[in-house]
Amino acid sequence: MHCARACRGLISRRSHTVLRAWRLQSRAAAAGPDLSGIYPPIATPFTAREEVDAEKLEENLQKYAEVPFKGLVVQGSNGEYPYLTAAERVEVVRTVRRSLPPGRLLMAGSGCESTRATVQLTEKMASAGADAALVVTPSFYKGKMDSRALIRHFTKVADSSPVPVVLYSVPANTGLDLPLEAVVELSQHPNIRGLKDSGGDITRIGLIVHKTKMEDFQVLAGSAGFLMAAYCVGAVGGVCALANVLGRELCELERLCRSGRWDEARVLQQRLIEPNAAVTRKLGVPALKQAMEWFGFHGGACRSPLQPLTEAETQQLRRDFSSNGWL
Repeated sequence: MHCARACRGLISRRSHTVLRAWRLQSRAAAAGPDLSGIYPPIATPFTAREEVDAEKLEENLQKYAEVPFKGLVVQGSNGEYPYLTAAERVEVVRTVRRSLPPGRLLMAGSGCESTRATVQLTEKMASAGADAALVVTPSFYKGKMDSRALIRHFTKVADSSPVPVVLYSVPANTGLDLPLEAVVELSQHPNIRGLKDSGGDITRIGLIVHKTKMEDFQVLAGSAGFLMAAYCVGAVGGVCALANVLGRELCELERLCRSGRWDEARVLQQRLIEPNAAVTRKLGVPALKQAMEWFGFHGGACRSPLQPLTEAETQQLRRDFSSNGWL
């Protein structure tokens, strides 16, 4: 009888192993795009009347085509998506699709406050040419956005989406971190491909990589300031505002990290920390657009109510770039 129980246990363990292998093989067969690489979350140029300036956008895209990016993120936070109508957001994606070189990935921000609106906009983004949908956490009612609500939201979006979904956690803007347990559960969905984490908590990023390693799920750093550290704990790339102006340098940092040249990577990473902080948490999108002008891109003004930098802020921004050898 003891022998029979032992045999049953062995069969059970073997069955579990076979089932897990089959599950991984099935997920690999249905795998979405490989997200690894560097993406600039591109800015949206506006005319003097605050209309989307498609001509200047296309000129920026021509310059980005010369940089070895994995792709572009369109209508993310740096694209000022909260200030664009749904129709404008879709049209920007359509414009980018027309100009994007073959083989480049187009990740389109389609997050809205309601699940229904997010499902609808995600479908429109896919029709406009998006390869993947970047879906930010709904946050207006952040006190009620617990794991249960967020898992249900993202699951419904992924169930309906014609393209793979990438989760987007950006607590600096939303006041809400996508909970670890929610990420782990959502990573098991066959149409959820990964996570862009902009929080900067490297222990959290490492833990997410560890706890999702059996899934077809990839993690992207959401900022250039901790890109090297994120690579160290298993991230596969980055969506970095700074790539809008120092794209080649961010791609070089990626190459150094992936080839294990950590001493060189550390030197470059250190030079990127201050300018990155300037165009993100310190001075935000107006600073990014100002820096784009200095580096030969069309940045221009933001859509109201975002205001241009003051003279003092502009001087600080220039110091953050020039003191690190970029200007």
